[in-house]
Amino acid sequence: MKYAIIVPDGCADECLTELDGRSPLAAARTPAMDRIARAGIVGRSSNVPDSLGAGSDVANLSLLGYNPLDYFTGRAPLEAAAQKIEMGPDDWAVRCNLVTIEDGTMRDFTAGHVSTEEATELLRDALPQMGDERIEFFPGVSYRNLMLIRGAEQPVDFTEPPKTVPPHDITDQKIAEYLPQGPGGGLLQRYMERSAEIFADHPVNQRRRAAGKKPVTHVWLWSLGRMPTLEPFIARYGVDGAMITGVDLLRGLATLVGWQVIDVPGATAYLDTDYAAKGRYAIEALKSSDLIFVHVEAPDEASHEGRTDAKVEAIERIDELIVAPMLEAMDQSGDEYRILVTPDHPTLIRTKTHAHGYVPWAMCGTGIRADGIDTYSDESAEPSTAVFDEGWRLMSTFLHNRK
Repeated sequence: MKYAIIVPDGCADECLTELDGRSPLAAARTPAMDRIARAGIVGRSSNVPDSLGAGSDVANLSLLGYNPLDYFTGRAPLEAAAQKIEMGPDDWAVRCNLVTIEDGTMRDFTAGHVSTEEATELLRDALPQMGDERIEFFPGVSYRNLMLIRGAEQPVDFTEPPKTVPPHDITDQKIAEYLPQGPGGGLLQRYMERSAEIFADHPVNQRRRAAGKKPVTHVWLWSLGRMPTLEPFIARYGVDGAMITGVDLLRGLATLVGWQVIDVPGATAYLDTDYAAKGRYAIEALKSSDLIFVHVEAPDEASHEGRTDAKVEAIERIDELIVAPMLEAMDQSGDEYRILVTPDHPTLIRTKTHAHGYVPWAMCGTGIRADGIDTYSDESAEPSTAVFDEGWRLMSTFLHNRK
C-alpha cells in the first residue's frame, strides 16, 4: 500500500461575502480534490486542543498521529531539530522572527520579507552586542530564525515557558499587551529591546530604507521550549515516510519521527512556491517510501495577508499541480493506495490569523467506501458524521481503518 497526505496549510476558512457566501475551498476550482471526495469519505477533525495555541506546530503534530497534549513542547525546538542543532536537556530554543514595529504597533511580521542574507548579517552582528553569553542565533530562511538559550552551565530565568504570542497573530495591533509574560518574560523582553537598539542604524536597514523597503526593527521571541522525544513513526504505525515542505517546523517534525526530508528546488514556503516541482518530487518519493506527506504553506500565507483571491488561487494550484498528478500517478502505478487531503488548522481571512476549530478532510483509495458526498469544502464536510474531536486519531483511520 502507498499513502499520500497533502496539506494545504490553513486553507480551511469561513464563508466570505466577497465569495458570494462561499468558503475559499468551495469557491476554488478543485476537480481533483472533488474526485477524492466522490470516491471516498469527507469528514472533519479538530487538530488543536483548546488548551494549546492554534498553530501549525500543534496541528501538524496531530496530523502525524501524535497527541499534542502528550508531545508538544513548543515550536522552536521543532525548528531546531530541522536544522540539526544539538540541544542539551537544559537548553531552550526560541523562535526569533525579524519584524517591523512602528509606533508600538506590529506593522509587518516578516519585515518586508527580509532576505535570508540580510537576516543572517543582522543576527551575526547582533550576537556579540546582546550582552549575554548564554544565547546563540541560528539564521533560518528570511524572517524565520532561531535563538538558543544554553542553560546547562548556568540557570536561565525560567523553569517553564513564559506566555508568548506569534507576531503573525497581532498584525496592525499594539504590541504592549502581547509581550512575553510570566517567569522569564522579562528576560525575553530585554533581548527584544536590545535588538531594537542594535538594528536601528545597522547597514542592512540603511540599505533597505534607501531602497524604499521596510526596516527590520526588532527580533520577536516566541514559542520556546525544550527538545521533545517522539516515538518513531514506523514503530508507531508500521510504515515509513517522507516529508516535502518549505517550512522548518515541518522538517523538524519529520526528523523527530524518523522520516526522510526531501528538498525541493523552488519550495519557498510562500505564494511563489513551485507547486509543480513539489508534485513531481512527491510522486518520485513514493517509489522508495510507503508514505509521502506534502505540506504547502501558500494558503496560510495568503490568509495572513488578508488576500482572498490569492488564497483561492493557491488552493487551485495545489489541486492542479500536486493533487491531480499524484492521483494520476497512483492510478497508473498498479499499487494499492490511499490519498488524504486535509488542512492543519483554519486560517481566517477575516482575522488574518490561525483559529481553533474543525477542518475538512477527504480521503479515498483501497478499502475506502464512498459516503455520498460529492465535493470537498468546509461546507460539504459540515454534515458528515466522520468526525475526529481529537485530530491525531485520524492517522490510524487513514492507514489502518482504526478510529
